Amino acid sequence: MIEVLIDVGSENLRSVFNMSGPGYPSPHQPPYPMPQMGGHSMPPYPMGGYGEPGQAAPPAGFQVGYQPVPDQPVMYQPGPVVPVSPASHHDQPYGAPLAAPVSVPAGVPPGLEYLTQIDQILIHQKVELLEAIIGFETNNQYEIKNSLGQKIYSATEKNDCCTRNCCGALRSFDMKIKDNADREVIRLIRPFRCVSCWCPCCLQEMEVQAPPGTTVGYVKQDWNPCYPKFSIQGANKETVMKLEGPCLACNCCGDVNFELKGKDGTGKPIGRISKQWSGLLKEVFTDTDSFGIQFPLDMDVKMKAVLMGACFLIDFMFFEKVGDTNQRNTVFS
Repeated sequence: MIEVLIDVGSENLRSVFNMSGPGYPSPHQPPYPMPQMGGHSMPPYPMGGYGEPGQAAPPAGFQVGYQPVPDQPVMYQPGPVVPVSPASHHDQPYGAPLAAPVSVPAGVPPGLEYLTQIDQILIHQKVELLEAIIGFETNNQYEIKNSLGQKIYSATEKNDCCTRNCCGALRSFDMKIKDNADREVIRLIRPFRCVSCWCPCCLQEMEVQAPPGTTVGYVKQDWNPCYPKFSIQGANKETVMKLEGPCLACNCCGDVNFELKGKDGTGKPIGRISKQWSGLLKEVFTDTDSFGIQFPLDMDVKMKAVLMGACFLIDFMFFEKVGDTNQRNTVFS
């Protein structure tokens, strides 16, 4: 029984309504399912959001209505964990996904957090139509992808027209590497140097900055009369690893591997930079190259960035064609 008291002026009127009929549960009873058309019923509150009739439940961990797009670039690159109070979620729209916290080691340059999660990357040079048709050398452009083929960075060479077409593959340049948010995260600086073993005092070198303006390492060519060898150095030019290629760096129907070893250059390889065979037509008629870089998952992320610089330096030294000039295959030429 529910009593409703209505006070009007000085008079008190009391009306008693009987609400104990069918369809009105007692306050001490659990709520009944909500009646629906056709005699069906459903729980009084939706459990997991509203969807289309007959739609299958989404997999655990995904929002309702999530549609995976496998060919899209990786837009989110995880950053340092920032404590978030529950009150900060009040301004977010209902149903907005929250970024999962990712543990990132201290000292990782901004924009390189994603490299802490992978142990290999792929580098593909873009086809330049003007260069392929008339042989006019243009700035090289590359896409850097993960093992799934998703773009994580892009790289663009920066220099002038005269330098590209007069100095050929030995040209100096700055290369800007940007993430998918178009933020420059790595800068590569290559001065004009010789490459032949006949000039041991002026061999190839590349500086790696991450972020731009902060040097994290160098790639330096070591003198050797037979093999292309490089030192992977830290910010103070201390040798951290060694990189050694074959005597004949020519990918005739096969890959060319540059083995990564410890700082003494001996022992079992710990990584590799591979110039991948792209097919006869691409190799003959275009200047596009494809590389793969493998390194230990727990390697210092700064050294991973330096290895990316080593890959670009190897590309220009041995696999870059300018006009009618042939590719360089050995350290003699």
